[in-house]
Amino acid sequence: MTESAALEAASNFSELDLAPEILAAVTALGYATPTPIQRQAIPLVLAGRDLMAQAQTGTGKTAAFALPLLHRIKPYANTSTSPARHPVRALVLAPTRELAIQVHDSVVDYSRQLPLRSTVVYGGMGMDTQEAALRAGVEILVATPGRLLDHAGNRTVQLNQVQFLVLDEADRMLDMGFLPDLKRILALLPRQRQTLLFSATFSEDIIRLAQSFLHNPMRVEVARRNTAAETVEQVVHRVREDDKLDALLNVVDCRGIAQALIFTRTKISADKLGRRLQRRGVEAAVIHGDKAQLDRLTALEGFKQGKNRLLVATDIAARGLDIVELPCVFNFELPYSPEDYVHRIGRTGRAGASGLAVSLVSPEEEKLLTGVERFIQKTLAVTPVPRPAPEPPPAPVQVLAEASQSESRQDRQVGPVARRRGAEPVCALLRPPPPAPAAHDQIEPE
Repeated sequence: MTESAALEAASNFSELDLAPEILAAVTALGYATPTPIQRQAIPLVLAGRDLMAQAQTGTGKTAAFALPLLHRIKPYANTSTSPARHPVRALVLAPTRELAIQVHDSVVDYSRQLPLRSTVVYGGMGMDTQEAALRAGVEILVATPGRLLDHAGNRTVQLNQVQFLVLDEADRMLDMGFLPDLKRILALLPRQRQTLLFSATFSEDIIRLAQSFLHNPMRVEVARRNTAAETVEQVVHRVREDDKLDALLNVVDCRGIAQALIFTRTKISADKLGRRLQRRGVEAAVIHGDKAQLDRLTALEGFKQGKNRLLVATDIAARGLDIVELPCVFNFELPYSPEDYVHRIGRTGRAGASGLAVSLVSPEEEKLLTGVERFIQKTLAVTPVPRPAPEPPPAPVQVLAEASQSESRQDRQVGPVARRRGAEPVCALLRPPPPAPAAHDQIEPE
Protein backbone atom coordinates (compact mmCIF):
# COMPACT_ATOMS: atom_id res chain seq x y z
CA MET A 1 0.00 0.00 0.00
CA THR A 2 1.40 3.40 -0.99
CA GLU A 3 0.81 6.37 1.29
CA SER A 4 -1.25 9.19 -0.17
CA ALA A 5 0.12 12.63 -0.90
CA ALA A 6 -1.93 14.05 1.97
CA LEU A 7 0.90 13.27 4.36
CA GLU A 8 3.09 15.75 2.51
CA ALA A 9 1.14 18.68 3.94
CA ALA A 10 3.62 19.41 6.75
CA SER A 11 5.71 22.39 5.69
CA ASN A 12 7.91 22.48 8.80
CA PHE A 13 8.98 20.10 11.58
CA SER A 14 6.71 21.71 14.15
CA GLU A 15 3.69 20.31 12.28
CA LEU A 16 4.91 16.70 12.66
CA ASP A 17 3.91 16.33 16.35
CA LEU A 18 7.43 15.61 17.56
CA ALA A 19 8.50 16.19 21.17
CA PRO A 20 9.69 19.75 21.97
CA GLU A 21 13.17 18.47 22.90
CA ILE A 22 13.52 16.83 19.50
CA LEU A 23 12.27 19.90 17.67
CA ALA A 24 14.75 22.04 19.59
CA ALA A 25 17.61 19.75 18.54
CA VAL A 26 16.49 19.83 14.90
CA THR A 27 16.25 23.62 14.98
CA ALA A 28 19.71 23.89 16.54
CA LEU A 29 21.07 21.84 13.63
CA GLY A 30 19.60 24.37 11.20
CA TYR A 31 16.82 22.18 9.78
CA ALA A 32 13.51 23.91 9.20
CA THR A 33 11.63 22.14 6.41
CA PRO A 34 11.26 18.34 6.32
CA THR A 35 12.16 16.54 3.12
CA PRO A 36 9.49 14.54 1.23
CA ILE A 37 10.60 11.22 2.76
CA GLN A 38 10.48 12.79 6.23
CA ARG A 39 7.03 14.29 5.66
CA GLN A 40 5.65 10.94 4.60
CA ALA A 41 7.50 8.53 6.89
CA ILE A 42 7.47 10.33 10.24
CA PRO A 43 3.66 10.30 10.72
CA LEU A 44 3.54 6.59 9.85
CA VAL A 45 6.31 5.70 12.31
CA LEU A 46 4.62 7.77 15.02
CA ALA A 47 1.42 5.84 14.31
CA GLY A 48 3.24 2.55 14.97
CA ARG A 49 3.06 1.19 11.42
CA ASP A 50 5.60 -1.16 9.85
CA LEU A 51 7.13 0.62 6.91
CA MET A 52 9.00 0.10 3.63
CA ALA A 53 10.36 3.48 2.63
CA GLN A 54 12.24 4.18 -0.57
CA ALA A 55 13.94 7.46 -1.39
CA GLN A 56 17.05 8.57 -3.19
CA THR A 57 20.25 8.88 -1.22
CA GLY A 58 20.92 12.22 0.39
CA THR A 59 17.25 12.96 1.02
CA GLY A 60 17.23 12.66 4.82
CA LYS A 61 16.27 9.01 5.37
CA THR A 62 18.14 8.81 8.70
CA ALA A 63 16.08 11.59 10.25
CA ALA A 64 12.95 10.02 8.78
CA PHE A 65 13.28 7.07 11.15
CA ALA A 66 15.48 8.47 13.95
CA LEU A 67 13.27 11.42 14.89
CA PRO A 68 10.01 9.48 15.34
CA LEU A 69 11.80 6.62 17.14
CA LEU A 70 13.29 9.06 19.65
CA HIS A 71 9.81 10.50 20.16
CA ARG A 72 8.36 7.06 20.85
CA ILE A 73 11.19 6.08 23.21
CA LYS A 74 11.08 9.36 25.11
CA PRO A 75 8.63 8.07 27.80
CA TYR A 76 11.29 5.54 28.84
CA ALA A 77 14.02 8.19 29.26
CA ASN A 78 15.50 8.34 32.75
CA THR A 79 18.64 9.39 34.57
CA SER A 80 19.07 6.20 36.60
CA THR A 81 22.57 4.73 36.77
CA SER A 82 21.19 1.19 36.82
CA PRO A 83 21.83 -0.67 33.53
CA ALA A 84 18.53 -2.49 34.03
CA ARG A 85 16.73 0.84 33.54
CA HIS A 86 18.32 1.25 30.13
CA PRO A 87 17.49 -1.84 28.03
CA VAL A 88 17.89 -1.78 24.25
CA ARG A 89 14.54 -0.57 22.90
CA ALA A 90 15.53 0.45 19.36
CA LEU A 91 17.95 -1.52 17.16
CA VAL A 92 19.27 -0.04 13.92
CA LEU A 93 21.18 -2.42 11.62
CA ALA A 94 23.51 -1.09 8.91
CA PRO A 95 25.62 -3.04 6.39
CA THR A 96 28.88 -1.07 6.77
CA ARG A 97 30.90 0.43 9.59
CA GLU A 98 30.86 3.87 7.97
CA LEU A 99 27.08 3.91 7.71
CA ALA A 100 26.68 2.66 11.30
CA ILE A 101 28.93 5.45 12.58
CA GLN A 102 27.08 8.06 10.54
CA VAL A 103 23.65 6.91 11.77
CA HIS A 104 24.80 6.91 15.39
CA ASP A 105 26.24 10.43 15.02
CA SER A 106 22.82 11.58 13.82
CA VAL A 107 21.05 9.85 16.72
CA VAL A 108 23.39 11.64 19.15
CA ASP A 109 22.66 15.00 17.50
CA TYR A 110 18.88 14.50 17.58
CA SER A 111 18.77 13.24 21.19
CA ARG A 112 21.02 15.83 22.86
CA GLN A 113 18.18 17.18 25.00
CA LEU A 114 16.83 13.78 26.04
CA PRO A 115 18.21 11.53 28.83
CA LEU A 116 18.55 8.61 26.43
CA ARG A 117 21.66 6.51 25.91
CA SER A 118 22.95 5.22 22.60
CA THR A 119 26.04 3.51 21.24
CA VAL A 120 27.36 1.94 18.06
CA VAL A 121 29.11 -1.41 17.63
CA TYR A 122 30.95 -2.61 14.51
CA GLY A 123 33.83 -4.83 13.52
CA GLY A 124 37.43 -3.86 13.01
CA MET A 125 37.72 -2.41 16.51
CA GLY A 126 38.37 -3.91 19.92
CA MET A 127 35.45 -5.35 21.88
CA ASP A 128 36.33 -3.91 25.32
CA THR A 129 35.07 -0.34 24.85
CA GLN A 130 31.92 -1.56 23.11
CA GLU A 131 31.26 -4.10 25.88
CA ALA A 132 31.60 -1.42 28.56
CA ALA A 133 29.02 0.80 26.83
CA LEU A 134 26.59 -2.11 26.39
CA ARG A 135 26.93 -3.27 30.00
CA ALA A 136 26.14 0.26 31.20
CA GLY A 137 22.83 0.10 29.31
CA VAL A 138 21.62 1.86 26.16
CA GLU A 139 18.18 2.51 24.74
CA ILE A 140 19.30 2.93 21.12
CA LEU A 141 21.83 0.54 19.57
CA VAL A 142 23.27 0.98 16.08
CA ALA A 143 25.19 -2.06 14.84
CA THR A 144 26.58 -4.02 11.96
CA PRO A 145 25.16 -7.59 12.00
CA GLY A 146 28.37 -9.56 12.52
CA ARG A 147 29.60 -7.55 15.48
CA LEU A 148 26.13 -7.53 17.06
CA LEU A 149 26.08 -11.33 16.97
CA ASP A 150 29.54 -11.35 18.58
CA HIS A 151 28.20 -9.34 21.49
CA ALA A 152 25.03 -11.42 21.70
CA GLY A 153 27.17 -14.57 21.84
CA ASN A 154 29.21 -13.05 24.67
CA ARG A 155 25.99 -12.10 26.47
CA THR A 156 27.03 -8.45 26.68
CA VAL A 157 23.77 -7.35 25.06
CA GLN A 158 20.18 -8.48 25.51
CA LEU A 159 17.68 -7.89 22.70
CA ASN A 160 14.53 -9.28 24.32
CA GLN A 161 13.07 -5.80 24.97
CA VAL A 162 13.60 -4.35 21.51
CA GLN A 163 10.44 -2.59 20.37
CA PHE A 164 11.74 -0.99 17.18
CA LEU A 165 13.90 -2.54 14.46
CA VAL A 166 15.31 -0.49 11.58
CA LEU A 167 17.12 -1.93 8.57
CA ASP A 168 19.04 0.90 6.93
CA GLU A 169 20.05 0.18 3.33
CA ALA A 170 17.57 -2.66 3.60
CA ASP A 171 18.23 -4.02 0.13
CA ARG A 172 21.79 -4.88 1.11
CA MET A 173 20.73 -6.18 4.53
CA LEU A 174 18.39 -8.62 2.84
CA ASP A 175 20.75 -9.95 0.19
CA MET A 176 22.43 -13.32 0.50
CA GLY A 177 25.56 -11.92 2.14
CA PHE A 178 23.76 -10.61 5.22
CA LEU A 179 20.61 -12.70 5.25
CA PRO A 180 21.91 -15.59 7.44
CA ASP A 181 23.10 -13.15 10.13
CA LEU A 182 19.88 -11.19 9.88
CA LYS A 183 17.78 -14.30 10.44
CA ARG A 184 19.80 -15.11 13.57
CA ILE A 185 19.24 -11.58 14.87
CA LEU A 186 15.50 -11.70 14.17
CA ALA A 187 15.30 -14.88 16.25
CA LEU A 188 16.64 -12.91 19.24
CA LEU A 189 14.02 -10.16 18.97
CA PRO A 190 10.44 -10.10 20.29
CA ARG A 191 7.87 -10.99 17.66
CA GLN A 192 5.80 -7.97 18.65
CA ARG A 193 7.78 -5.00 17.39
CA GLN A 194 7.69 -2.21 14.83
CA THR A 195 9.94 -2.85 11.82
CA LEU A 196 11.12 -0.17 9.42
CA LEU A 197 12.99 -0.72 6.14
CA PHE A 198 14.71 2.21 4.43
CA SER A 199 16.65 2.11 1.18
CA ALA A 200 17.24 3.83 -2.14
CA THR A 201 16.52 0.61 -4.05
CA PHE A 202 14.14 -2.32 -3.61
CA SER A 203 14.08 -5.24 -6.02
CA GLU A 204 10.95 -7.36 -6.34
CA ASP A 205 12.72 -10.28 -4.64
CA ILE A 206 13.64 -8.09 -1.67
CA ILE A 207 10.08 -6.83 -1.39
CA ARG A 208 8.72 -10.37 -1.30
CA LEU A 209 11.30 -11.40 1.31
CA ALA A 210 10.55 -8.39 3.50
CA GLN A 211 6.87 -9.26 3.58
CA SER A 212 7.77 -12.41 5.55
CA PHE A 213 8.76 -10.49 8.69
CA LEU A 214 6.79 -7.24 8.33
CA HIS A 215 3.25 -6.81 9.64
CA ASN A 216 0.90 -5.16 7.14
CA PRO A 217 3.56 -2.64 6.09
CA MET A 218 2.89 0.73 4.55
CA ARG A 219 4.83 1.62 1.39
CA VAL A 220 6.37 5.04 0.84
CA GLU A 221 8.07 5.99 -2.40
CA VAL A 222 9.00 9.61 -2.89
CA ALA A 223 10.67 9.09 -6.29
CA ARG A 224 10.48 6.67 -9.18
CA ARG A 225 11.85 3.36 -7.97
CA ASN A 226 15.56 2.63 -8.28
CA THR A 227 16.56 6.01 -9.67
CA ALA A 228 19.24 8.53 -8.81
CA ALA A 229 18.61 12.16 -7.98
CA GLU A 230 17.73 14.29 -10.98
CA THR A 231 20.41 16.76 -9.90
CA VAL A 232 23.15 14.26 -10.81
CA GLU A 233 24.53 14.53 -14.35
CA GLN A 234 25.32 10.98 -15.53
CA VAL A 235 27.95 10.62 -18.24
CA VAL A 236 29.53 7.59 -19.92
CA HIS A 237 32.94 7.58 -21.61
CA ARG A 238 33.79 4.48 -23.62
CA VAL A 239 37.50 3.76 -23.26
CA ARG A 240 39.84 0.80 -23.45
CA GLU A 241 40.76 -0.70 -20.09
CA ASP A 242 44.40 0.36 -20.45
CA ASP A 243 43.35 3.97 -21.15
CA LYS A 244 41.09 4.43 -18.12
CA LEU A 245 43.64 6.13 -15.90
CA ASP A 246 44.49 8.73 -18.55
CA ALA A 247 40.79 9.25 -19.22
CA LEU A 248 40.09 9.77 -15.51
CA LEU A 249 42.84 12.36 -15.15
CA ASN A 250 41.71 14.12 -18.33
CA VAL A 251 38.16 14.43 -16.99
CA VAL A 252 39.42 15.70 -13.63
CA ASP A 253 41.61 18.32 -15.29
CA CYS A 254 39.25 19.41 -18.07
CA ARG A 255 36.24 19.76 -15.76
CA GLY A 256 38.28 21.33 -12.98
CA ILE A 257 37.12 18.73 -10.43
CA ALA A 258 38.49 19.61 -7.00
CA GLN A 259 37.41 16.39 -5.28
CA ALA A 260 36.12 13.01 -6.47
CA LEU A 261 35.22 9.57 -5.13
CA ILE A 262 36.38 6.76 -7.44
CA PHE A 263 34.77 3.31 -7.26
CA THR A 264 36.35 0.00 -8.23
CA ARG A 265 34.86 -3.48 -8.03
CA THR A 266 37.56 -5.17 -5.96
CA LYS A 267 40.02 -4.39 -3.18
CA ILE A 268 42.93 -5.38 -5.43
CA SER A 269 41.77 -2.94 -8.11
CA ALA A 270 41.40 -0.17 -5.52
CA ASP A 271 44.94 -0.67 -4.19
CA LYS A 272 46.38 -0.85 -7.71
CA LEU A 273 44.62 2.34 -8.82
CA GLY A 274 45.69 4.15 -5.67
CA ARG A 275 49.34 3.29 -6.32
CA ARG A 276 49.11 4.35 -9.97
CA LEU A 277 47.60 7.71 -9.01
CA GLN A 278 50.28 8.33 -6.43
CA ARG A 279 52.99 7.53 -8.97
CA ARG A 280 51.43 10.20 -11.18
CA GLY A 281 51.82 12.69 -8.33
CA VAL A 282 48.08 12.79 -7.52
CA GLU A 283 47.06 13.03 -3.87
CA ALA A 284 44.87 9.97 -3.39
CA ALA A 285 43.80 7.68 -0.56
CA VAL A 286 42.29 4.18 -0.65
CA ILE A 287 39.49 2.67 1.44
CA HIS A 288 38.15 -0.90 1.41
CA GLY A 289 37.16 -3.75 3.68
CA ASP A 290 40.67 -5.11 4.25
CA LYS A 291 41.90 -1.80 5.59
CA ALA A 292 42.12 -1.43 9.37
CA GLN A 293 39.30 0.64 10.78
CA LEU A 294 41.70 3.37 11.90
CA ASP A 295 43.16 3.56 8.38
CA ARG A 296 39.67 3.79 6.91
CA LEU A 297 38.68 6.60 9.25
CA THR A 298 41.95 8.45 8.62
CA ALA A 299 41.53 8.20 4.83
CA LEU A 300 37.92 9.33 5.03
CA GLU A 301 38.67 12.29 7.29
CA GLY A 302 41.61 13.31 5.11
CA PHE A 303 39.33 13.27 2.09
CA LYS A 304 36.60 15.28 3.80
CA GLN A 305 39.15 17.87 4.90
CA GLY A 306 40.57 18.18 1.39
CA LYS A 307 43.98 16.66 2.18
CA ASN A 308 43.42 14.09 -0.57
CA ARG A 309 41.90 15.17 -3.87
CA LEU A 310 40.77 11.66 -4.80
CA LEU A 311 39.46 8.78 -2.68
CA VAL A 312 39.51 5.32 -4.27
CA ALA A 313 36.99 2.92 -2.74
CA THR A 314 35.11 -0.32 -3.15
CA ASP A 315 31.37 -0.48 -2.62
CA ILE A 316 31.73 -0.19 1.17
CA ALA A 317 31.74 3.56 0.45
CA ALA A 318 28.63 3.39 -1.73
CA ARG A 319 26.37 3.39 1.32
CA GLY A 320 26.55 5.70 4.28
CA LEU A 321 29.38 7.91 3.08
CA ASP A 322 28.06 11.44 3.50
CA ILE A 323 30.45 14.08 2.20
CA VAL A 324 29.11 17.60 2.06
CA GLU A 325 28.88 18.90 -1.53
CA LEU A 326 30.94 16.11 -3.09
CA PRO A 327 31.10 17.29 -6.71
CA CYS A 328 31.89 14.09 -8.56
CA VAL A 329 31.79 10.29 -8.45
CA PHE A 330 33.67 8.07 -10.90
CA ASN A 331 32.81 4.49 -11.78
CA PHE A 332 36.33 3.44 -12.74
CA GLU A 333 34.80 -0.03 -12.98
CA LEU A 334 31.07 -0.57 -13.28
CA PRO A 335 29.57 -2.67 -10.46
CA TYR A 336 28.25 -6.15 -11.08
CA SER A 337 24.99 -5.20 -9.34
CA PRO A 338 22.97 -2.35 -10.91
CA GLU A 339 21.64 -1.45 -7.45
CA ASP A 340 25.19 -0.57 -6.42
CA TYR A 341 25.39 1.89 -9.32
CA VAL A 342 22.48 3.86 -7.86
CA HIS A 343 24.05 3.88 -4.41
CA ARG A 344 27.46 4.85 -5.77
CA ILE A 345 26.30 7.89 -7.67
CA GLY A 346 24.08 8.82 -4.75
CA ARG A 347 27.21 10.00 -2.93
CA THR A 348 27.04 13.16 -5.07
CA GLY A 349 24.10 15.46 -5.71
CA ARG A 350 22.92 15.12 -2.11
CA ALA A 351 20.35 17.33 -0.40
CA GLY A 352 19.38 18.99 -3.67
CA ALA A 353 22.93 19.94 -4.71
CA SER A 354 24.15 19.29 -8.24
CA GLY A 355 26.59 16.47 -8.92
CA LEU A 356 28.42 14.60 -11.64
CA ALA A 357 28.69 10.82 -12.10
CA VAL A 358 31.22 9.66 -14.70
CA SER A 359 31.42 6.02 -15.80
CA LEU A 360 34.50 4.80 -17.68
CA VAL A 361 33.22 1.81 -19.64
CA SER A 362 35.51 -0.63 -21.42
CA PRO A 363 34.26 -2.95 -24.18
CA GLU A 364 34.24 -5.80 -21.65
CA GLU A 365 31.73 -3.87 -19.50
CA GLU A 366 29.06 -3.23 -22.13
CA LYS A 367 26.75 -5.86 -20.62
CA LEU A 368 27.10 -4.25 -17.20
CA LEU A 369 26.20 -0.87 -18.72
CA THR A 370 23.13 -2.40 -20.36
CA GLY A 371 22.09 -3.82 -16.98
CA VAL A 372 22.45 -0.44 -15.30
CA GLU A 373 20.38 1.32 -17.97
CA ARG A 374 17.67 -1.32 -17.75
CA PHE A 375 17.59 -1.01 -13.95
CA ILE A 376 17.35 2.80 -13.83
CA GLN A 377 15.12 2.84 -16.94
CA LYS A 378 17.28 5.44 -18.61
CA THR A 379 19.77 5.53 -21.46
CA LEU A 380 22.95 7.19 -20.30
CA ALA A 381 24.63 9.82 -22.45
CA VAL A 382 27.82 8.59 -24.12
CA THR A 383 30.35 11.33 -24.87
CA PRO A 384 34.00 11.38 -25.94
CA VAL A 385 36.62 11.71 -23.24
CA PRO A 386 37.52 15.39 -22.94
CA ARG A 387 41.05 16.19 -23.99
CA PRO A 388 43.16 19.00 -22.55
CA ALA A 389 43.73 21.81 -25.03
CA PRO A 390 47.12 21.44 -26.75
CA GLU A 391 49.70 23.97 -25.70
CA PRO A 392 50.22 26.55 -28.47
CA PRO A 393 53.64 26.40 -30.19
CA PRO A 394 56.05 29.19 -29.23
CA ALA A 395 55.47 32.25 -31.36
CA PRO A 396 58.47 32.82 -33.68
CA VAL A 397 57.63 36.49 -34.31
CA GLN A 398 59.98 37.94 -31.74
CA VAL A 399 62.84 35.64 -32.73
CA LEU A 400 62.44 36.48 -36.40
CA ALA A 401 62.31 40.15 -35.60
CA GLU A 402 65.53 39.88 -33.60
CA ALA A 403 67.09 37.88 -36.42
CA SER A 404 66.08 40.53 -38.93
CA GLN A 405 67.64 43.20 -36.78
CA SER A 406 70.84 41.15 -36.51
CA GLU A 407 70.93 40.76 -40.26
CA SER A 408 70.50 44.47 -40.76
CA ARG A 409 73.34 45.20 -38.38
CA GLN A 410 75.43 42.64 -40.26
CA ASP A 411 74.61 44.37 -43.54
CA ARG A 412 75.76 47.64 -42.14
CA GLN A 413 78.90 46.18 -40.61
CA VAL A 414 80.21 43.90 -43.35
CA GLY A 415 78.22 44.91 -46.38
CA PRO A 416 76.95 42.75 -49.22
CA VAL A 417 80.43 41.76 -50.35
CA ALA A 418 81.21 40.10 -47.07
CA ARG A 419 77.95 38.12 -47.25
CA ARG A 420 78.81 36.92 -50.70
CA ARG A 421 82.17 35.73 -49.41
CA GLY A 422 80.53 33.32 -47.00
CA ALA A 423 79.28 35.27 -43.98
CA GLU A 424 77.33 32.95 -41.69
CA PRO A 425 73.56 32.94 -42.26
CA VAL A 426 71.12 34.21 -39.66
CA CYS A 427 69.98 30.68 -38.53
CA ALA A 428 73.58 29.89 -37.65
CA LEU A 429 73.79 33.02 -35.56
CA LEU A 430 70.81 31.81 -33.58
CA ARG A 431 72.29 28.36 -32.86
CA PRO A 432 73.60 27.88 -29.32
CA PRO A 433 77.35 27.57 -29.00
CA PRO A 434 78.74 24.00 -29.11
CA PRO A 435 79.23 22.35 -25.70
CA ALA A 436 82.62 22.52 -24.10
CA PRO A 437 84.75 19.40 -24.63
CA ALA A 438 84.37 16.77 -21.92
CA ALA A 439 87.18 16.15 -19.50
CA HIS A 440 87.29 12.53 -20.61
CA ASP A 441 86.18 10.53 -23.60
CA GLN A 442 84.25 7.76 -21.78
CA ILE A 443 80.46 7.97 -22.07
CA GLU A 444 78.49 7.51 -18.85
CA PRO A 445 76.10 4.54 -19.12
CA GLU A 446 72.38 5.39 -18.70
